[in-house]
Amino acid sequence: MQELPILSDGPVKLPQALPTGKGKGTYAFVSLGCPKNLVDSEKMLGHLATDGYSLVDDPTQADFVIVNTCGFIEQSRDESKAVIREMLDLKAAGKTKGVIVAGCLPERLGEGELLKEMPDIDHVVGVFGRDEISAVADRFVDGVREQRELFRPAPVRAMDDTARLRMTPQHYAYLKISEGCDRTCTFCSIPQMRGKHVTKPIEMVVKEAQELADDGVRELILVAQDTTYYGMDYYGEVRLDALLRELEKVGGIDWIRLMYLYPVNFTDSLIDTIAGSSKILPYLDMPLQHINSQVLKRMQRRVNREKTVSLVQQLRDRIPNLVMRTTFVVGFPGETDAQFEELRDFVQETKFERMGVFPYSLEPGTPAVKLDGHLPEHVKTERTEALMESQQEIAFAWGESLVGYELDCLIDGPAEDSEFFVGRIFADAPEIDGVVYVAGEGLKAGDMVPVEIVESRDYDLVGVLSTDEDEDE
Repeated sequence: MQELPILSDGPVKLPQALPTGKGKGTYAFVSLGCPKNLVDSEKMLGHLATDGYSLVDDPTQADFVIVNTCGFIEQSRDESKAVIREMLDLKAAGKTKGVIVAGCLPERLGEGELLKEMPDIDHVVGVFGRDEISAVADRFVDGVREQRELFRPAPVRAMDDTARLRMTPQHYAYLKISEGCDRTCTFCSIPQMRGKHVTKPIEMVVKEAQELADDGVRELILVAQDTTYYGMDYYGEVRLDALLRELEKVGGIDWIRLMYLYPVNFTDSLIDTIAGSSKILPYLDMPLQHINSQVLKRMQRRVNREKTVSLVQQLRDRIPNLVMRTTFVVGFPGETDAQFEELRDFVQETKFERMGVFPYSLEPGTPAVKLDGHLPEHVKTERTEALMESQQEIAFAWGESLVGYELDCLIDGPAEDSEFFVGRIFADAPEIDGVVYVAGEGLKAGDMVPVEIVESRDYDLVGVLSTDEDEDE
């Protein structure tokens, strides 16, 4: 379970522009799932703070608990249900008075299903009911149990994410630039939960970025379901390049990191904007899912091997020092031994610096359920392990290649049980990539410092704080 508040420097701190109402009660909050869900959690926290509710980090000291759930795959649904049951056990023991469940799990299961399975849940809020979380909390506090579910249709306009109470450390934040997804990947349930793609206009994104910068953010991490599709529904053309050029102007921001880039809509202008920027990191998170053209067709990815290889090569050629993160799905229905070996060969040839692998998960209601050739679990597990074994050698070798270089490092805070500090270089997205253990004194979270890499330890690095004296020598 994620403990809250997750902050770098002391108790919960509200953005200056976020007023608070009269005290109504205390609550604890558990946020599960992806960074996009985290933004929703932070927006709910902002609403609750404004309306007078106080956040505590111990559910047993709270009047009620809110669990913002993930419903993406079976494993995440099981985790969400386990956390809900843990909170319900606290309620049954009299250690908290109520449990409110929000987010993707109730949206995935549909109205009524979660209450049928766990009737002791007090209220259920769908993904797009997040801005009414205070009203739901009021209903609980007032003892109202009629209409215990709140579901809203997917928005036709972008949702406002300003005035968030952030759960990330003060120096970095996620910036959601759109909602939903228009892709029809046969293995994916996200459109069922998040609806169709809705672009947040450039001026809205910039306003939020400025608010985050004013609150101490140095690293903006752009997230969406399909980042490269940004602008198509609103402007009639993709506009990620234009958005990035405006975000570069926001004062106080040092790093802009791009996540969830679908492998289409990479225009020359977008590539040039990334390559020529001093703020946009040469780090691209681009889930490819597979390389075999037949598997990609069955996945309905709308790309093939030739286009994928060409794009990766183009990005490597035109963006200096590029680090690429990708993910692959193995064991997709009908994937043959030869198709898997083609994928493994591609990974070994392309040498992605960062990579994740997921065994195919059968998701009820998705088109892939009806495909032939579903594979045994042990085959999917074996292929996952084999592909990660290939990647491990690549990742470790890349880490070794950085030894001796001096790189800017953003400090996240002190390391536990050691004299080191933990930081990240441009190649490290928080929570999913490695870290740099930095030897030095007087550092604090949010510092951007030059670090000489002196050692590689598997996926992590060890560095020494560079000083003017070292440079003189």
